[in-house]
Amino acid sequence: MKVVLAGGGTGGHFYPLIAIAQQLHNEAEKNNLAEMKLYYFSDSPYDITLLLKNNITFKKISTGKLRIYFSLQNIIDIFKAGIGVFESLFLLFSIFPDVVVGKGGHASFPTIFAAKILGIPVIIHESDSYPGRVNLWAGKFAHKIAISYPEAGSFFPKEKTAWTGQPIREEILSTIQEGGREYLKLTEDIPTILIMGGSQGAEIINNVVLEALPDLVEKYQIIHQAGPKNLAMVEEVVRFVLAESPMKHRYKVFGTLNELSMRMAAGISDLIISRAGSSLFEIASWKKPSILIPISDSHGDHQRKNAFNYARHGGCVVIEEPNLKPHLFISEIQRIIKSEDIKKEIIQGAEKFFQPDAAQKIASAIIMVGLLHEKKK
Repeated sequence: MKVVLAGGGTGGHFYPLIAIAQQLHNEAEKNNLAEMKLYYFSDSPYDITLLLKNNITFKKISTGKLRIYFSLQNIIDIFKAGIGVFESLFLLFSIFPDVVVGKGGHASFPTIFAAKILGIPVIIHESDSYPGRVNLWAGKFAHKIAISYPEAGSFFPKEKTAWTGQPIREEILSTIQEGGREYLKLTEDIPTILIMGGSQGAEIINNVVLEALPDLVEKYQIIHQAGPKNLAMVEEVVRFVLAESPMKHRYKVFGTLNELSMRMAAGISDLIISRAGSSLFEIASWKKPSILIPISDSHGDHQRKNAFNYARHGGCVVIEEPNLKPHLFISEIQRIIKSEDIKKEIIQGAEKFFQPDAAQKIASAIIMVGLLHEKKK
């Protein structure tokens, strides 16, 4: 069976596709299916090591981003997207896969459009409460639609849509506690907070952390993923604000956290502070109390909707960007960490929200659709 995975541009699109690929290999082996051949179509491999590790062949195509505001770049990107459609048509015709799986975003558009022209079945997955434009369009002709939030179901045809949850890579599902404090040079008797701003960091979160830092290190240990572009600036400010603090060793800042560091940081943390993108599902899988700070100007306000939908399940506390001030930030951290009842309630909410078999459900649907398509060839 041949399956093409389409998407990219961000980890929120790329990593769920890897999770689906892992389960496709597992399902093929478990059900004694013919060799599973997987391809990834995008403008960039994003993480070539993960593609190779999961036996996925990368095919480069052109993509263009259509912005919702006026920009001359839109004109150029329309041509790029058109070129990407022709490239995808050629590649899909030469491979002729049984299914194309779209994750949304501008990088998936050329491949999905080409699949529609060639009559290749399309399955899409939507990670947000409010769907992106490509998935809204693709949902009109997709064979199956998987959603991470039940609230997104109202945007798609009911008969084709299933709430599966978010696919998460096998290696991220479990945290590591053993040796984590030694690895990160932290102690066991001080509560630990993990602060994540997404793969690129988040300036507004970094700023409030830096303002609150002298007070935070008095009571807590901080693991801060500040983003690779922000690391030098954050380190410089920290040297100043913690210059006289005897507790400065309690603050650990990183540009990014690799897989091992992330699993260890999550394993030893008492509270996680994050944006409300795909990391929300990882936090839910780890069953950790969390404070979410959604981006205030995301497409369709999807991050804010993600955060409040998760909060309605009881899985987190939300602080909106306009309210993100050091005093409230510190106050909410203290309120959660000091109360075992609040922590227990949030953890129970996370457990109810998280769908542990999302990738397996999507992989099964892909195989079912693919087998039906094979018979028609």
